[in-house]
Amino acid sequence: MTFKSMFAVIKTGGLQYCVKPGDVIKMNKVELEPDSSFEVSDVLMFSDGKDTKVGTPILSGFSVKLQVMRQMRNEKVIIFKKHRRHNYRRKRGHRQPMTLVKVTDIVIK
Repeated sequence: MTFKSMFAVIKTGGLQYCVKPGDVIKMNKVELEPDSSFEVSDVLMFSDGKDTKVGTPILSGFSVKLQVMRQMRNEKVIIFKKHRRHNYRRKRGHRQPMTLVKVTDIVIK
């Protein structure tokens, strides 16, 4: 399998994301204002199309620059509980706060 462009797998907020420069991703809420940028140094894997490097568990010397586009909330998840024959029904909804970020660059130090 060959890759045409460079990408990295990063870990943030307990989740892993496969990112390329220019990608826009939704991630767990980051307490930053829109148009501010930050760096994630937990890079698990990096590939430039020819060579692939896998960390054990994290690669040193790599980081990914991200720019916050906006704060938002994810789609609603419905939580419905019911105990049959006991007239017990509870319906709740939850919307997880998310941050929409754009990957600006993958930095090799």
